[in-house]
Amino acid sequence: MTTSSSLRVGVQKFGSFLSGMVMPNIAAFIAWGLITAFFIPTGWVPSLGAPVEEGGLNFLAMVGPMIVYMLPLLIANTGGRLVYGARGGVVGVIGTMGVIVGTSIPMFMGAMIVGPLGGWLIKKVDAIWAGKIRAGFEMLVDNFSAGIVGGLLAIGAFLGISPVVTTVSDALGAGVQALIDTGLIPLASLLIEPAKILFLNNAINHGVLTPLGTIAAKEDGQSILFLLEANPGPGLGILLAFAVFGVGISKASAPGAIIIHFLGGIHEVYFPYVLMKPALIVAVIAGGATGVATNLVLGGGLRAPASPGSIFAVLIQTPTTAYVGVILSVILSATVSFLIAGIVVRATRKGDIEAEGGELASAQAKSKANKG
Repeated sequence: MTTSSSLRVGVQKFGSFLSGMVMPNIAAFIAWGLITAFFIPTGWVPSLGAPVEEGGLNFLAMVGPMIVYMLPLLIANTGGRLVYGARGGVVGVIGTMGVIVGTSIPMFMGAMIVGPLGGWLIKKVDAIWAGKIRAGFEMLVDNFSAGIVGGLLAIGAFLGISPVVTTVSDALGAGVQALIDTGLIPLASLLIEPAKILFLNNAINHGVLTPLGTIAAKEDGQSILFLLEANPGPGLGILLAFAVFGVGISKASAPGAIIIHFLGGIHEVYFPYVLMKPALIVAVIAGGATGVATNLVLGGGLRAPASPGSIFAVLIQTPTTAYVGVILSVILSATVSFLIAGIVVRATRKGDIEAEGGELASAQAKSKANKG
């Protein structure tokens, strides 16, 4: 086997592993997206999300804990299980808590690292005394070893991984600021789109783009900066590619994700689709840059931030003189993203079908064995 083919196989296996962590939890992302789209202050029915003392039902209280704790821990558990079953999932979740509490940023990438790492560590530890434990002491040893390994991993993740991710977040924000200062705005997509996939979109948008855009809008009546991150076009292109060319759960879930993303404005629902096929980062970067360039040429911009980033919020904040640029920026960015993502998804379709078939065959064999 040649080096290039070995590399290709390795990349495919890595992509399949990421997919195995993310895709089983897509339903949870969609559930969080629906709750967020309905009940945040700028959502569809914010009155129900308001605190009880303000006449609401306090549904908004679910939004933060779900994205900070529930979603990363689900990914960590799935990653740990892929490596070493239920014990791997438990240790992966324990370790991921160290990453989560170590930073204020939703720690999805940390979960995708620590979850499988926890499974691998406890697998190696179990191998040390496999077959050497006296009868009756297995459960005691298993529980204590998993607890100790998980606790140490949580401490290590708290001290090691969390500061690294925080540093990356700060560096991306500084990079975006530098591109804006030098006038190279379309190139900002090189930083913004990967940052979004790492769930750093709110940090970049609210920490850098919104303050600068607000100042510009006071002087000019609108600002292109409000659309650097909020343009729903790139994500729409990704989801359309899965809806058309995808297989299995990715294809089935994409239409629902489109509604939440494009109409509801919750961009986070398309991030898992990119995470499971990292090559798609090229599609969102190209789509984002296309949208920014279109607005730059045609004078597109918004009066104020579009929150959430749905097509409705974008159009509401668009000045009458900027509709052509803004609408075209969404259409063209979605088109470019779709075309590139379509190539990637179709190129990996065979492997996805084989993976789906393998899972089905395994399930059928297990069912047959259970019947026997």
